[in-house]
Amino acid sequence: MGKINAIITGVGGYVPDYVLSNEELSRMVDTTDEWITTRVGIKERRILTEEGLGTSYMARKAAKQLIQKTGVDPDTIDALIVTTTTPDYKFPSTASIVLGKLGLKNAFAFDFSAACCGFLYTLDVAASMIQSGRYKKIIVIGADKMSSMVDYTDRSTCVLFGDGAGAVLLEATEEENVGVVNSFLRTDGKGLPYLHMKAGGSVCPPSRFTVDHKLHYLYQEGRTVFRYAVTDMGDDVQKIMEMNNLTADDVKWVVPHEANLRIIEAVTKRAGIPMDKVVVNIEHYGNTSSATIPLALWDNETNMRKGDNVIFTAFGAGFVHGASFYKWAYDGSKFATAK
Repeated sequence: MGKINAIITGVGGYVPDYVLSNEELSRMVDTTDEWITTRVGIKERRILTEEGLGTSYMARKAAKQLIQKTGVDPDTIDALIVTTTTPDYKFPSTASIVLGKLGLKNAFAFDFSAACCGFLYTLDVAASMIQSGRYKKIIVIGADKMSSMVDYTDRSTCVLFGDGAGAVLLEATEEENVGVVNSFLRTDGKGLPYLHMKAGGSVCPPSRFTVDHKLHYLYQEGRTVFRYAVTDMGDDVQKIMEMNNLTADDVKWVVPHEANLRIIEAVTKRAGIPMDKVVVNIEHYGNTSSATIPLALWDNETNMRKGDNVIFTAFGAGFVHGASFYKWAYDGSKFATAK
């Protein structure tokens, strides 16, 4: 038996129907379309507005589309992992809810928490599980209902975030030179003061005080986060290129976390990679946290070809950051009518 590689064999996605445009936001807070577009590159974001629906709903939609388009037998799925910052409940796991709704009979499920780096980290963990030889098929889902933690009276954060979910099927293969090659992942632990939710956890449990003082919303010091994101993602992309002896010409696609267009432009410029090789959809979805990278893959899948050299990179609360080198394993055009 040869070396086992872990490959993505299909991508599913889901975004809610409701579109929250910059124009509509400008009627809610003191902002303008021009201000938002020039600073972060976002024109609109999708919002899950239906009452009683959470992250698991979007995750299930993305996974169901993934299963249908790949034709995988649900009974052959070994594990399902949901990476999210906005779980349906403290417990049980969102993954267990998704698994139950999908009717997966032979899989186990768990949640993974790494903020906006969630998909990047989870993909590496799932690939390691497959490379161990113990598992053959794993569904990895990045999903977040960011609207559930955004204060729509705070113009510095409410313009940034949207809701959505993306899913990939990761499978084992003995084919060489495909799949997850390696990753450079790091956590520096300095980020707590700059990006967090102040209440709702064990340090500061929910109370009337925390609700009255709006402590259950996302808090961010934008300038500091921007600076760290550009530096860390930029260094990580260069590091993963060095680890694999890649030049900018060798890289076919960079698929970055979609937090801010200016961050993406600064990161790829440092690596000497032109923007026509960078997958960007932040204009339409905003920052969907764990869902940004798989949704970008979902949007770009039909343009990807077997053997393409792909770099994933992300940055999130913690601070967590990293980059991965991946060799694409199939001709995405076969799914041209599946979205």
